[in-house]
Amino acid sequence: MMTFTNIRTLREQLKETRFTAATKGKQIKIALVPTMGFLHEGHASLLRKARAENDLVVLSIFVNPIQFGPNEDFERYPRDPEKDLALAEREGVDFVFLPSVEEMYPQPTRTGIKVADLTDVLCGASRPGHFDGVTTVVGKLLHIVQPDRAYFGQKDAQQVAVIAQMVLDLNFDVEIVPCPIVREADGLALSSRNVYLSAEERQAALVLSRSLLAAQAKADTVANVTAGEVLAELRDSIGAEPLAVIDYVEIAEFPGLAPVAGGDRIDVSERRSDVLIAVAVKFGNTRLIDNVILTKKVND
Repeated sequence: MMTFTNIRTLREQLKETRFTAATKGKQIKIALVPTMGFLHEGHASLLRKARAENDLVVLSIFVNPIQFGPNEDFERYPRDPEKDLALAEREGVDFVFLPSVEEMYPQPTRTGIKVADLTDVLCGASRPGHFDGVTTVVGKLLHIVQPDRAYFGQKDAQQVAVIAQMVLDLNFDVEIVPCPIVREADGLALSSRNVYLSAEERQAALVLSRSLLAAQAKADTVANVTAGEVLAELRDSIGAEPLAVIDYVEIAEFPGLAPVAGGDRIDVSERRSDVLIAVAVKFGNTRLIDNVILTKKVND
């Protein structure tokens, strides 16, 4: 495993690796797994999938300042590069890109990437500018590495949709590969921010997966159920937890993210597109997101 902190040296090594393979008559497939570090089993699952499907795996670890708002947790975001590198080596990563903020942004950034509409809802509504920072840094990473595939966790379903739209609109030559949410045995979705939770808050946070699974079951089994009915039950379930402070509870088409009207049926017999049920809830100072995706009706 090789570690790089410099864009130029990473590019040179990737170029040399491609050239060496080409001289042997082979065109290698390169995967990129972009992360902000403090890696956990969810990240490991992305790396394993990337390893299984490609010849070379590049892991990037970079806490991106331009996707954090003024009062968010950039300075205290958890970091543990030694643990991250150990996990990367265990999962068979070939190259780790671990740049500094100064390497990625050597001067004030005047150029960015903005995806319209998809970033105005859900997390974008309560975190203005967040997705502009995400798309800009992911665009830079895709440009630096030029991978064949890039892997993202479905826990941030909005991020997956936004990045896929960016890649489509700007003709990036890369396949975006969404990967399933990885959960603890008790259902809590893995997140680097889980480390912030007190024992009491962590127990309270189980209401998210429990309520989402109940909402999914209702939509999959109750005939003629509407989005409004599912949302009402979901809000009541999460709201009954005293430590939970709801940011949003929403149902939207996926990946387009257009809101689903309350009176629209979302039972399995009427589903014409995939449907995202997404929540963002604070427990103490920790904001957690989670979701389930209802798959569209398969035509006979």
